[in-house]
Amino acid sequence: MNIVVCLKQTFDTEEKITIKDGQINEDGVEFIINPYDEYAVEEAIKLKEKFGGEVTVITIGPDRAENALRTALAMGADKAVLINDESLFGDEYTTAKVLAAAVKRQPFDIVLCGNVAVDDGAGQGGPRLAELLDIPQITTITKLEIDSDKVTVERDVEGDVEIIETKLPVLVTAQQGLNEPRYPSLPGIMKAKKKPLERLTAADLGINPEEVQAKTETVEVFLPPKKQAGKILEGDVDQQAKELVSLLRNEAKVI
Repeated sequence: MNIVVCLKQTFDTEEKITIKDGQINEDGVEFIINPYDEYAVEEAIKLKEKFGGEVTVITIGPDRAENALRTALAMGADKAVLINDESLFGDEYTTAKVLAAAVKRQPFDIVLCGNVAVDDGAGQGGPRLAELLDIPQITTITKLEIDSDKVTVERDVEGDVEIIETKLPVLVTAQQGLNEPRYPSLPGIMKAKKKPLERLTAADLGINPEEVQAKTETVEVFLPPKKQAGKILEGDVDQQAKELVSLLRNEAKVI
């Protein structure tokens, strides 16, 4: 089975976000595989262990993104592709176009992505990519079963479960609960250093950067306002109610 995983390197979820010169400050920040993409990597490795085949992990990003790919290789993926051409860095439209070109370079039976990236929360990558590959897509999956070319999944639908059947090839996006990602073992980390990692540019992918320019523009980046300290209302219920109404009218100005 030929398995492809598209992943993204994101801030560690424990990192404190700061803004510098109108941009997110990356100085001294720890980067990790996007947590939802980790579920995709783990599921891909489980499929390889069950059916045989090869797992290819692909990402778009600067040189530091190699660390995310090496982590996936240490977990058990077989080879990696890093697209580190700044002319191909853009929004979800750009990303999908570039990933589609990269995925099409090899045969594939299934493509796995994370349901959403924790940095931008767009959740567009997988669906856009599936459309460009012209294959079925199923998002937010929590269970995956494959029998020959038949695919059965369970997907999270806001507290309920939906069961969907389709056929390979297919693209799925991983939701929390699909599996428990493994930690890279020491032998896995050592082997990952020798596994193939290919670096690609726009020329390698046959892409004209002008044709995949972002369709959106980030106008401003800012942190949410700090929360004000809460207030404890005192007195009996009538006094508290009167004070609450006064605060809502005069301070919060919501009534």
